[in-house]
Amino acid sequence: MQHLTRRSMEGVSEGPLEGSLQSPLEGSLHSPLEGSAQEKGRQGCQGFTLIELMIAMVIMGIIAAIALPSYNSQVVRSRRSDCMGVLLGLAQAMEKHNAINYTYLGAASGGGNTGAPASTLYPSNCPTEGTAHYNLTIQAATATTFTVQAAPVTGSTQVEDGGLRVNSLGQRFWDENADGDYTGANEDNWTDD
Repeated sequence: MQHLTRRSMEGVSEGPLEGSLQSPLEGSLHSPLEGSAQEKGRQGCQGFTLIELMIAMVIMGIIAAIALPSYNSQVVRSRRSDCMGVLLGLAQAMEKHNAINYTYLGAASGGGNTGAPASTLYPSNCPTEGTAHYNLTIQAATATTFTVQAAPVTGSTQVEDGGLRVNSLGQRFWDENADGDYTGANEDNWTDD
């Protein structure tokens, strides 16, 4: 039988044809995955280093230090805004009392002229349900005029934000500097100046 060579068939190289085509896996005892994804998977499951955890904690601390005061400020403003609406509700209840009785007198608790509003007139806290942040009072009343007030509850976060007032003329006052009076600059309105 004639011995064929690659050179004679292709003209490239010499050598026996048989045995020249080997399987890529012959002679290898290793898995095709070994050395690639399998080893990389083991290396990727090492966890976090202490430095990485410390850096993450510092970043979280910075974010909290910036966000928390801003959040608290927004909560205080939101509570004040809610109480503005409730205080206007008390002023409306005073107008209703006047329409029925032809006077603003006697609208307070126990038939008095000043103090907490009578329970039949209006709730005495703001918000009207849940934890009170403001106490509602009738500050002054005559037969023809009144002034109602929302004073922050002692110990609440609203104390530093000051109280609110409305009178029978519809004038609104906010003790913005929380000094106990409503005569300071820009305290004759409910806007943040």
